[in-house]
Amino acid sequence: MKLKIGIAADHGGYRYKQAIIDKFPQIEWLDLGTENTESVDYPDFAHEMAQRIRGGEIKTGILVCGTGIGISIAANRHPEIRAAVCTNATMARLTRAHNNANVLALGERIIGIETAFDIVETFLSSEFEGGRHERRVNKINITP
Repeated sequence: MKLKIGIAADHGGYRYKQAIIDKFPQIEWLDLGTENTESVDYPDFAHEMAQRIRGGEIKTGILVCGTGIGISIAANRHPEIRAAVCTNATMARLTRAHNNANVLALGERIIGIETAFDIVETFLSSEFEGGRHERRVNKINITP
C-alpha cells in the first residue's frame, strides 16, 4: 500500500511540484494543483490542502510557492495544520520530530531541486518524538 500525500503549488512552485511527483513514484500523490505556471493565488491551494487533511483524506502534505512563506502562512490559518517552511533536511527532520508538522512548505525560488528532494525525503521519513514536545505542540492552538 502506497503512502498517500497531498501536494499543491501556485505558479511559483509548479515546476518543483511536478519534479517531486516524478522523483517519488512510490508515493500516491493527491495532486491539488496548479496545473501550469500561469499566475494563481497561493492561499487557494493552502486552504484546499487544509480541507483535505481536515476531512481525513490525507494526513500530510507538501506545498510549494516561490518562497514557501506565503503558502505556509495561509495553511497555518487552519487550526489542524502545522506547516513548516524548510530550507534544509535538518529543518525537515526537526520540524517533524519536535513540532509534529503535518505540512511541508518549500520555496522554488529559494532552494535547489536536489535540496528540495532531500528535504521531502527527510520530512516523509521522520517521526514525531512526543515526550516534552507533545506538551508544546498541544499549546500551539490554545487561545489566550
